[in-house]
Formats: sequence, structure tokens, C-alpha cells
Amino acid sequence: MQASPATFNILIIGQNNRLQFEALLFAASLRHSAPGFKGRLFVGVPQPGPLWPQNPSILNAEVLEALKHLGAEILPFESRSFGASYPHGNKIEALLAMPEGEPFVFFDSDTLITGELSEVPFDFDRPGASLRVDGTWPKPTLYGPGYEGIWRALYDRFGLDFESSLNPSQPAGYWRRYLYFNAGYFYYKCPRRFGERYLDYARTIRDEEIPELTGQTLDPWLDQVALPLVIHSFGGGRDALPEGLLDGSVSCHYRLFPLLYARESDHVVEVLETVVGPNKIKKALKGYDPLKKLVIQRKGAKIRALFDRDNLPTREQAIRKTIKSKGLWLR
Repeated sequence: MQASPATFNILIIGQNNRLQFEALLFAASLRHSAPGFKGRLFVGVPQPGPLWPQNPSILNAEVLEALKHLGAEILPFESRSFGASYPHGNKIEALLAMPEGEPFVFFDSDTLITGELSEVPFDFDRPGASLRVDGTWPKPTLYGPGYEGIWRALYDRFGLDFESSLNPSQPAGYWRRYLYFNAGYFYYKCPRRFGERYLDYARTIRDEEIPELTGQTLDPWLDQVALPLVIHSFGGGRDALPEGLLDGSVSCHYRLFPLLYARESDHVVEVLETVVGPNKIKKALKGYDPLKKLVIQRKGAKIRALFDRDNLPTREQAIRKTIKSKGLWLR
């Protein structure tokens, strides 16, 4: 495996809710699993303002101290377009505060680094994003356009070539034919350029009348609607990274701790339970009940015993229902 061609920075989001604890856990897993990473780790923190009814900044002194101990840098940013009405927009607006012209990888905070990140062969000239995704958007209506009509309208709106975005191995009318990513990670050579275009596309989709989007729900999918358009506009695509690294051996986007214990590998669980061990980290994480009970107190083992990882239910809802029936659904 070849190393990445350049030093790069990482951006995650933290604020005065569960994300501050997830951010700390991400930082701890990065230092544990990727000692070869030489870039900077930024924790983007939204600042108080008119789009936040309460102060969204990280106020927990123990969390801030632990993040500093792990070498994370707090990156304040202003919320001018999204804020509390659409917190997923944090990942877009935080990009504008990152160092200009320096390659970056954004990760959702509910991610663990489980391998040597510096060995992932990123091509920062050609952006990519997570393909661990379901067909969550769009949901074609009975009388409206189908997948092709909806996506084509968006590409046309931004002057992009639609045909070159298609996966010809998939049939017309099937969601996997169309470029669609999970926004759990993405990367490019400049966060400012990427962020400015991401913000422009997302605001346009949200605010302008695009007839083909009538009947489509944009909350919480707006970031994932705009993302493939941004990536395609910069010459990226679905084949930008080898399979099996991010969302594989090097990172795990677990989303919720009960789902992690139900679905993920023994190695992921080992990393999780190892990095919470140091007293400074453990003390700060005890403020978040799911982490305290499932990870620190090891009650997650009870969830793990409920499932065969080689024969999991096909629907996530069935996994959730089983965990809830045992009183172990903590989030």
C-alpha cells in the first residue's frame, strides 16, 4: 500500500452535545491507531450567534483539556447559513475556516480510526467520499420524475455533465446508477474551494425553486444531495479510493454505540475499549451516558452477545428492535 502523497489535515465537528464526546473518542482513536499521521487535527466548533438559540460551543473543561492533550486544535467558525435549523451544515461551514490550500479529510465525529491513516493512498486532486450508503434520497413520487429526472435536473442546474456521472453497470431507474455518497467522510486538496462550492450548491438546492424536487425531503439529506455534485464538479467520483480502507480496515463510521456493538468487528470493539482506558480520557467521557455504560462499564458486551456478525438481520430496524427489547438502546 502506498502512502499518501502529501501531509494532510483532518476536520471533525464538536459542539456542546454528544458530538464533543465523539470528537474526543475520534482523537483518541487517531493517536492510537495512526501514529504515522503527521498532519493537524481540527475540531470545528460553531460559535454563538443568531442561528443558535443556545451556545453551541464546547463548554466542558475536561473534554477541552483531553482534546488538547491529544493534540487536537479547536477551530471556531461562524454559522451564517445553517445553524440549529440544519446542524449537518456545520461540516460545510467549518471548511471555510480551515487552512487554505492544504489537503484535508473530513470525518463525521461518530467515526473511529482503526488503522494507519497515513497509508491510505489519497489523491487529493481527485476528491471522493464514503460509499457506505443506502438509497436514502431521492424518493421518487408516483406522478413526479424518477431518479434520472431528479438527478439530471440538479446537474443541469449547476452546469455539470450528467452522463459522465452515471454507473453504466447499474440499470436505469436504480439508485446505484446515480452518483450518491454518505457524507461521513470526504476529501480534497483545498477546504476553502471545496467548502465555498459545497455551500453554494447546498444553499441553491435549499432556497431555489427546482421543479423536479417538488415532494422531495431535504432534511436531513441536503448535505448528501449536494455532495456528489461538488465531487463531480472537481473531477472526483465513486472510484477515487481503493475499496476496503476507509469504512473498512482503517476507519469505522459506527453512528451509534449500540449499533457498533451489534455490527462491527472485534478489532473495532478492541480499539474502542482500549482508547477509553487512560484516566484523562475516561474521566472526560463519563459525562456521556451511552459511553459510560456501554463502553466504560462494558455493558456493550451484552449487545454483542445478541447477534451473529456473520448473519446479521438485513434491516437495521430489526437490530434496533432487538437491542431495545433488552433495555440496552442508549444514545
